Amino acid sequence: MKLMNAKGVRDFPPEEKIIRQEIVDTLRETFEEYGFNPLETPVIERYDLLSSKYAGGDEILKETFKFKDQGKRELGLRYDLTVPFARFVGMNPNMKMPFKRYQIGRVYRDGPIKLGRYREFWQCDVDVVGSKNMMADAELLLITSDVFKKLGLKVVIKINNRKILDGIMESAGVSKSKWNNAILSMDKLEKQGKNEVMKELKQKGISNDSIAKIFGMIQKKKTNKKTISNLKLFLKKGIGKEGLEEIEELLKYVKNVEFDPSLARGLAYYTGPVYEVFTKGIGSAITAGGRYDNMIGEFLGKGKYPATGISFGLELITDVMKSSAKKKSVTKVYVIPIKTPNESLKIAQELRKAGIKTDLDIVGKGISKNLDFANSQGIPYILFVGQKELAKKKVKLRDMKSGKERLISVKEAIKKLK
Repeated sequence: MKLMNAKGVRDFPPEEKIIRQEIVDTLRETFEEYGFNPLETPVIERYDLLSSKYAGGDEILKETFKFKDQGKRELGLRYDLTVPFARFVGMNPNMKMPFKRYQIGRVYRDGPIKLGRYREFWQCDVDVVGSKNMMADAELLLITSDVFKKLGLKVVIKINNRKILDGIMESAGVSKSKWNNAILSMDKLEKQGKNEVMKELKQKGISNDSIAKIFGMIQKKKTNKKTISNLKLFLKKGIGKEGLEEIEELLKYVKNVEFDPSLARGLAYYTGPVYEVFTKGIGSAITAGGRYDNMIGEFLGKGKYPATGISFGLELITDVMKSSAKKKSVTKVYVIPIKTPNESLKIAQELRKAGIKTDLDIVGKGISKNLDFANSQGIPYILFVGQKELAKKKVKLRDMKSGKERLISVKEAIKKLK
């Protein structure tokens, strides 16, 4: 038997899993700082739920892993975290609103394999249901800013509003039946450029005059204020004006974002603010989301559930962070016994009880091989435990980065390492 993975799934060696874990821990910590609570839903869902009219749509259904259990019931693996979230909301009608939840977990799609696209991948979602207030959207943007600051990544957070895009289409004289198709083309502007998008709009039957008006309105000026002022010349009433008012309110709460009237987010279920986050060297958004006030209510066939959410792309964020990461171990200090196995184990336990991630040579390697090992794993500190040091009630702590060594007590070592 040849040992290999199933197609489209991967193993994550420690050096990569450490980065992914750091990202997930940062996300979880930040979500909870903002009062969001964890939710866990099953990987397996009923197929009739996954295939319902307001769920993922025909394209995603083609990629859904579908099977039957021994009772001949049709089931599927979840392809996102939003559909299970909607089901959970519907099954708990007495839940207090607004409901602020986050979920981090695996999802599955049986689609074509290419660079950056896999059949098993993670989604990290944070959503609010039960509030139309722009403060809910503002909190998601503040969470996003905090997450990337903690991870040390420089990002650009772009925002827009689907009502503004609808208003632009209306003001440009595009017939309502073509709005959605035109917006889908606008969503390609960042990747394909102006000329390609103009060509596609023409192919969709939109006149040259309307195209010229659209591009006149979506121009991004030097400041958010100037971009809004330009749009106010065209969007003086109706849905476009409403979208501008929402953007202005959002910008009162959140500062370090760029208002970009060309930002579309192609999915038709968005109803208000939409957001995308970009970083240097990655063409796609590494985080994205928006407001979807109608989807859950339509999906469940009852009630109104205004909602907004954002999803962090764990795979893409990991790719960005991998380039600078060299750590292959979570260990903070590596204890090297010098003919002191019993005493070294006791000291290692003392360090662990103090909350310090500690590893210990358990095979009796020589000092130079131990140093090579610690260096190859990116472990920042070494603790030598020898008879000479113990006679003085001391240990020797080495900083692997500077090479400096200090003779100190175990208590002093704990203080330094913490």
